[in-house]
Amino acid sequence: MARAALRGRLTWQLADVVESIEETPRVRSLVLRAPEWAGHRAGQHVDVRLTAEDGYQAQRSYSIASAPEDESLVLTVERLDDGEVSPYLVDELRPGDQLELRGPIGGYFAWDASVGGPLLLVGGGSGIVPLMAILRHRAASGSEAEMRLLASWRTAEDVIYSAELERLGGLDGVEIVHTLTRASPESWKGRTGRIDQAMLAEVGWKPETGALSFVCGPTGLVEAVASGLVALGHGPERIRTERFGPTGG
Repeated sequence: MARAALRGRLTWQLADVVESIEETPRVRSLVLRAPEWAGHRAGQHVDVRLTAEDGYQAQRSYSIASAPEDESLVLTVERLDDGEVSPYLVDELRPGDQLELRGPIGGYFAWDASVGGPLLLVGGGSGIVPLMAILRHRAASGSEAEMRLLASWRTAEDVIYSAELERLGGLDGVEIVHTLTRASPESWKGRTGRIDQAMLAEVGWKPETGALSFVCGPTGLVEAVASGLVALGHGPERIRTERFGPTGG
């Protein structure tokens, strides 16, 4: 997932591409080995910089998909057809290539197992990426925090991490709910339609639980979900949001 980022005093470093995994026809997970990586928190992101032979540079920010406990750093990238960076990362990058990156960046949209739950995770499209890092951190750390993920996709073919999400949804204390906003196959067992207040009331936690919500995706979805949660009685201070839009990624 690409997003705007606050730039700190971070140093660029080289990471080796170990593997490129196809998640969907438009999405790939890049498994990286970064010798100078100092670690990250679930929910953070990195800057990636590409430099052309003529010296032109393009830079975008991408969410970290891997848990802090994982040996490799993983970025999941969706190809934007008019993008400067994502088409190269998805279609051209190969094992053995190198990437320039800096990070980790961001602390507001991050979760540590020590914080506990319950958590409501709401994502749209590639907004699932930092939420996946949270779910993976929960599993890797042995946390028993209760979590519910509500993920919105255009079609069933657009679901990222499908098999792993099904596995994680089988863990005690974890519930995974998908909704499709466009056509759905006859075999579809999830929900349909855009996430609205009514869906949040059915899937989300009651306000009295004090649940912490993490919402990530396109601006329209994030605003609708945040407004819906507040209308249901959740405190704004318990709702953390990350939004993205056309960035040329």
